[in-house]
Amino acid sequence: MVQYNKQYPIPRPDVNEDTIDYWKLLQETRQLHVQKCKNCGTYSHPPRPVCHQCRHYQLEWVPTSGKGTVYSFVIYYRSVHPGFEVPYGVVLVELVEGVRIISNMVDCKPEEIYIGMPVELVVDQVWEDLALPKFKRRNT
Repeated sequence: MVQYNKQYPIPRPDVNEDTIDYWKLLQETRQLHVQKCKNCGTYSHPPRPVCHQCRHYQLEWVPTSGKGTVYSFVIYYRSVHPGFEVPYGVVLVELVEGVRIISNMVDCKPEEIYIGMPVELVVDQVWEDLALPKFKRRNT
């Protein structure tokens, strides 16, 4: 579980022309959306201007189930930013839609994370104008 050091500002993700719709949809709908190619049907994440499979520019935003499994993880014992308290885990979650997303767990200690752990989305309102997608354990 990521804990923030209140003495430092929490680092914000880069919001740019390729990612702005991703962040807006998460904030407004409280649901994780990914891009899907209108030409070949490939899902993609992180957001990009072109399909990585067929190179077409016609991508649409589609909601995900928010369910997946931990594909991989790492535990940090030295923080990469003073805004994070150590130790904390960073997970690579493979969603049922097939895309992978890097995030954090909200309901377990780093030593409780394991590969194959079933998880589901939690929207964490870290700032007033920007929420982050995080995950919690899912009962199967």
